[in-house]
Amino acid sequence: MVDPLPSGPLATGPLPSGRWPVVVVGAGPAGALAALGLARQGVPVLLVERRRFPRWKVCGACLSGQALAALAEAGQAPLLDRLGARPLRSVQLGLQGAGTELALPAGRVLSRLALDQGLVQAAVAAGATLVPEVMAELGPAAPGARAVQLRRGRECATVEAELVLVAAGLAHRCLPEVPAAGTRIQPGSRIGAGCLLPAANHGRQDAAIAAYGDGRLHMAIGRHGYVGLVRLEDGALNIAAAFDSAALAAAGGPAAAASQVLREAGFDPLPALALAAWQRTPALTRRSRPLAGDRYLLLGDAAGYIEPFTGEGMGWALQAALSSTPLALAALANGWDDQLARDWSRSQAALIARRQRLCQTLALVLRHPWSSRVLFDALRRWPSLADPLLASLHRPAVHRPALAPLPTPCP
Repeated sequence: MVDPLPSGPLATGPLPSGRWPVVVVGAGPAGALAALGLARQGVPVLLVERRRFPRWKVCGACLSGQALAALAEAGQAPLLDRLGARPLRSVQLGLQGAGTELALPAGRVLSRLALDQGLVQAAVAAGATLVPEVMAELGPAAPGARAVQLRRGRECATVEAELVLVAAGLAHRCLPEVPAAGTRIQPGSRIGAGCLLPAANHGRQDAAIAAYGDGRLHMAIGRHGYVGLVRLEDGALNIAAAFDSAALAAAGGPAAAASQVLREAGFDPLPALALAAWQRTPALTRRSRPLAGDRYLLLGDAAGYIEPFTGEGMGWALQAALSSTPLALAALANGWDDQLARDWSRSQAALIARRQRLCQTLALVLRHPWSSRVLFDALRRWPSLADPLLASLHRPAVHRPALAPLPTPCP
């Protein structure tokens, strides 16, 4: 079990004020890992999060090889063992009533409830200051700093930051004072939805849930969406799905839409879906531009999102967090320069964009019955055809900068 988060005076008392070297907005995996990396270098970091921990989020809960490499680089591999992360060995595909299984090169499964809280706990232990249940927006830029406006209920405050890392998720509203910033949602983007099915109900194991075994990602592909199912560290079944918005509305909600996809794919039905507490996401596929501006960087889902399949999304977010540390240290040591924004955009394109294009291409193929059937039949006959694609998506792509303490202490 992860340790409970400390409740310091800023968590319950007045909102923070003053000047901070770095403010990180959003305490998901990208924000928490970025705060951890900087705090370990002696940088005072203010980490603000709009929700209370622990909290669950719609997510496939799969960690790809790239995600595992990023966590290992950050010294957090032991955290996965301590939290009971399970191995992920294969993906079981179902399409039009037929199935095939593909081996995964690397992977583990861990609930977002445990992973996110564990990473935040590590950041706080390293010296970061966490303030939950706070909304944050970037204010005007001034020489040497950028204003960040904080709001909790009716209480408001403003802090100054030499650098702001925005890792506030898909539908963040952190940049209202930045006219050039914007997000483009891809036409026809699918809507995400998810829920948890407990391993046992009143001490009895649900046979339908038990049919979805451990160590395997079950991916049901339907005409208007897909459903991923994977067993978590506590035995619960994690459901993460993406649906065409029209099909979701026509089905009457995510439970019925998920049941329809499972039926089309030939997977075992799950009656418990109708009783589950579902959460939805905004439209998934989107792109934010620019990725950086005057004293701010976008990380993780806030920078853009492509439908992932076997844990790639977590890898992208963690990799972005890891690669933000040397750039942030340079900005603090030498002062902000617009070249840093250009460097950030180029580095993210080199490290992440190609892998996202691969996932986007695969998503487009799977949206069309004829092309998805051709691909599926080929994989059933020659499973090794998937090896290069899966290896490319999971291959570590981690910078290993020499992180030295700042030449002078931060104020």
